[in-house]
Amino acid sequence: MAKAKSPRKRDRGTIDELPSGALRVRVYAGQDPVTKRRHDLIEVVPAGPKVWDRAEEVRQRFLADIRKRRNPRTTATVNQLLDRYLDQHTGGRRTVEGYREYVDKHVRPFIGTSKVGAIDAEILDSLYAEMRRCREHCRERRGVDHRTSFPHECDARCRPHRCRPLGDATIRKIHYVLSGAYKRAVRWRWVALSPMAQAEPPPVPAPDPQPPTPEEAARLVAEAWRRDPDWGMFVWLTMVTGARRGEVCGLRWQHVDLERGVITIRRAIAQVASETEEKDTKTHQRRHVTIDPSTIEALAEHRNRWEERCSALELELSTDAFVFSPSPTGSHHLTPSSVTQRYSKMADRLGIDTHLHNLRHYSATELIAGGVDVRTVAGRLGHGGGGTTTLRVYAAWVAEADQRAARGLADRLPERPAIAEVDDVERAKTDPSYPFERLAVALRDRIGAGEWPIGAQLPTGKRLGSENGVSTATAQRAVTLLQAWGLVQVSRGRRPEVIAGFAESESGRGRVSG
Repeated sequence: MAKAKSPRKRDRGTIDELPSGALRVRVYAGQDPVTKRRHDLIEVVPAGPKVWDRAEEVRQRFLADIRKRRNPRTTATVNQLLDRYLDQHTGGRRTVEGYREYVDKHVRPFIGTSKVGAIDAEILDSLYAEMRRCREHCRERRGVDHRTSFPHECDARCRPHRCRPLGDATIRKIHYVLSGAYKRAVRWRWVALSPMAQAEPPPVPAPDPQPPTPEEAARLVAEAWRRDPDWGMFVWLTMVTGARRGEVCGLRWQHVDLERGVITIRRAIAQVASETEEKDTKTHQRRHVTIDPSTIEALAEHRNRWEERCSALELELSTDAFVFSPSPTGSHHLTPSSVTQRYSKMADRLGIDTHLHNLRHYSATELIAGGVDVRTVAGRLGHGGGGTTTLRVYAAWVAEADQRAARGLADRLPERPAIAEVDDVERAKTDPSYPFERLAVALRDRIGAGEWPIGAQLPTGKRLGSENGVSTATAQRAVTLLQAWGLVQVSRGRRPEVIAGFAESESGRGRVSG
């Protein structure tokens, strides 16, 4: 059992002699801001000559460290340091906002009010341990992990809380932010030394790309094209080019050269919460990606569809229009988060565990499997380091190799589904995909059941929407579809009038199927 020995009077701290003859120095350094437990500085001095003198030197060093922490060169807190550092950060808006979210949730609640000079490696290790314990930082009282933070009706997705650690990659990002902030603190002379050098973040996670298999890729492309040719083109082009989702969302027609078969990726769409902005690519470099003849043909068909839509509106497709857009004129870009959600829902319907970014892994994997050198693959995908150097130094060589890469990738891609010539008016009768189509089928069945005989008037669009839980616009689109089926007649200023029964419309026009 350790016994205390005190050869001289000490104002703070203890020196205990261990059975081995070594001395253990312990000095109270306050409360751990993360765990709220007692925080002691401890060091064991090996047995040997003048061991008590050496132990006393350690104790005095501990006391000096504590005095330095309690009376640093500045009274600034970690919160103030982080605010100033992030305000001056030169990264993109999305990057900086991501850093703010990390520190707001995982750093400020624990050490934010501590003085900058009071943080040491032991406190940082305690902070990282808390992140690995639970990403929600729960305490004794366990709650519910809700599916959303907005007011909602709880369902099966709202479950009792289960502690899950924060990912190693995220903890390393937080370590990077703190390291950058303390580097500035040293330069501003807020502290003499940075504690980050002694802290130990998790190791770099091993890369684990999980691209879809060729069979899964074929099913994904076929499903996307079946639902919507524009959506199918988006998925196909992402697979072929390996571009990031923001880069595909930000692609404009002026950067697509169909004659040469080259796409130039210059810009990307970044999203912060619900706001989006057009910015440089991730590596701040433009790159040229050669595409194969099949993709050139598909893009030409895609452009023809857009030109036909503009022509119907008596407009002209602008050269700076986005290749993929929710607007009929291509004036607005797609939202990256909505694209990811749509892809994930499609993959879930097919029973495939994947996400949109994995198409980038698929492109790289298939290129390498096809014998394309890694430098060219890096150039096509816009990777930093080797990719940037390749484009800058070996531009002529890369152009030739990139053409070989395009041909090699084309040979390994699944067959592009042909766009089926389907009349949407006819398809909606047996395969309604949208809310207005499903409502039109329900109204058709009610007409067939005799609820509204020939000559009767349907309710107003507002009433139909209210009764069926849809918007007035959706109800009006459903009535327009009934008119296309030959069931109702719509006149200006009057409610829709039933002009044919279900069976009469089916036999007379051959357009309604049971």
